Amino acid sequence: MQYKIGCQQRPLQIAIIGSGPSGFYAAEGLFRQKEFHVEVDMFERLPTPYGLIRAGVAPDHQLIKSVTKIYEKIALRPEFRFWGNVELGKHVTKAELLERFDAVLYAVGAQVDRGLGIPGADLLGSYSATEFIGWYNGHPDYKDMKFDFSARKVAVIGMGNVAIDIARILAKTPEELAVTDIPQHVLDQIRRSQVEDIYLFARRGPMQVAFTPPEAKELMELEKAIPVVNPTELKLEYFSEKILEKSQERRVIQLLEFLNTISKNDPASKPRRIHFCFRRSPQEIYGNKGTVCGLKVARNELFEDEEGSLKSRETDVFEELGIQLVFRCIGYKVEPLPDVAFDSARGTIANIGGRVVEVGSQKPCPGEYVTGWAKRGPTGVIGTNKPDALETVGFLLKDFRNRETEVNKRPQEEVIADLLKTHQVPFVPFEEWKILDQLELEEGERKDKPREKVTTVEEMLKIIQEKKSEDANHGK
Repeated sequence: MQYKIGCQQRPLQIAIIGSGPSGFYAAEGLFRQKEFHVEVDMFERLPTPYGLIRAGVAPDHQLIKSVTKIYEKIALRPEFRFWGNVELGKHVTKAELLERFDAVLYAVGAQVDRGLGIPGADLLGSYSATEFIGWYNGHPDYKDMKFDFSARKVAVIGMGNVAIDIARILAKTPEELAVTDIPQHVLDQIRRSQVEDIYLFARRGPMQVAFTPPEAKELMELEKAIPVVNPTELKLEYFSEKILEKSQERRVIQLLEFLNTISKNDPASKPRRIHFCFRRSPQEIYGNKGTVCGLKVARNELFEDEEGSLKSRETDVFEELGIQLVFRCIGYKVEPLPDVAFDSARGTIANIGGRVVEVGSQKPCPGEYVTGWAKRGPTGVIGTNKPDALETVGFLLKDFRNRETEVNKRPQEEVIADLLKTHQVPFVPFEEWKILDQLELEEGERKDKPREKVTTVEEMLKIIQEKKSEDANHGK
């Protein structure tokens, strides 16, 4: 007997790949609409949910991390299932999911950094933002990284919010960080820090900076570090002044006020300084015995192109600084997924409005959708993912309107559990993640911090298994 997909007897069954904000906002959108009965199965390669909220948001930004309370409410719905420790392409294939679900929605984000493309970028002491942020957030992939905090001069290439986060973490004292959810092994390394000067480099001028006023405000509140800028760096070009006068953009005005304020700061007033350096492009990272020992930058000039857009170009004026540690923060890129159409020109999963399409023909790939950075590229803030996800969900629902199929003979939960057991995957349901969550919170409370993260997959699985065995024994 045929039933309409999305009826009570045969819900619309969606697999979401990735458990960060874009994935949860897509799940929320699917549950809030009233036309279809929906079941959502979310797959995450780590045992822990929440993606960049757990592993990307700075540890001293606990208010931002509180959005997970909303995601948890979604995860506790009876129509939702979480499958942690399951990686697409390694544990399950796209074909296996499409065979078992009406649609697969990719919400995998942008996983790797863009390269600098200059000599010396791969020297020891030159790191991507992904590596450093993953490390100080306790991401299992980066737990064993070591950073030489005997360096006194550090360069952060870029001036967006990610760059500001890195500069702030480098500038804070161990005491300031001890009350966050920064992992203990990270804090132990940071306690040895001898960093004195942190240089932030932007390719363009002060009017084009990408960070936000709240991030700027935090730099004014550091215990032993002070933001500084040479007043000559803040002089605007004629066309920049015209743009500002015309737009009167509040964010830009606030940031210019911040920069003008810190131009009056005394660099000697605190033991650490965060230097804002504009109109600079890195040319080469110097090395000594394979380790970073310096940085060469070119001075840039801004100009208007024929279309009136503001551009930058390098001049023949160069500077050399005795930098000993470099962090590259010039953006992210999406990694292709196994067997999923990828638009290399745009650097995203190939899609139109969230529908995955074949590269070249633009023909829709039946049952495949995408949202978040993997859909639009690495732009926007966490909240940007919500309307983005709703757009994709809208197209998905439209595509399944008035479709019919047979009722599943077995509950979807059993079908997926059997698939994963066949592949011998030690998957982690949401209730088992909560075991780990509770332990982290309790350990954090003992240390007067929000949580103490477990930072290896092996330890996570061990803790969950031990708790399950303990509960089973108590139940006898």
